[in-house]
Amino acid sequence: MSGEHDLNILLRSMSATLIDGTFVFVTLPEREIPDGLSRRMVFQEAEGTTLILLKSEAEAHAMAYEFPSRMITLNVHSALDAVGFIALIATKLAAAGMGVNPVAGFFHDHLFIPEDRADDAIAILKQIASDAV
Repeated sequence: MSGEHDLNILLRSMSATLIDGTFVFVTLPEREIPDGLSRRMVFQEAEGTTLILLKSEAEAHAMAYEFPSRMITLNVHSALDAVGFIALIATKLAAAGMGVNPVAGFFHDHLFIPEDRADDAIAILKQIASDAV
């Protein structure tokens, strides 16, 4: 299950799903994560543990957070070493004045985009897929 490498195939066959909820980024100085958190991502950095979780969960646990965002899943199995896929998408979103925080999972790439730009991002992603030949 190595995923697709061919950039044209990735772009042409890509579809995007907007995931329900507003997600936020949290950092914890310790490596211990409070029990009961339903998190989307955990990443250990030298400075602390980064979590991506629903804003409602962060607020329920009185956690400081940043970057309220919407999560878009790209429904194509890109290879972890595919070249140019996320770069092209990030470039198109940047041209529209939109920052993006991409996260690669084993099967799919996920984009965290500003909460109020979800519709714009979906439209751009559809255009990218339709322009691919």
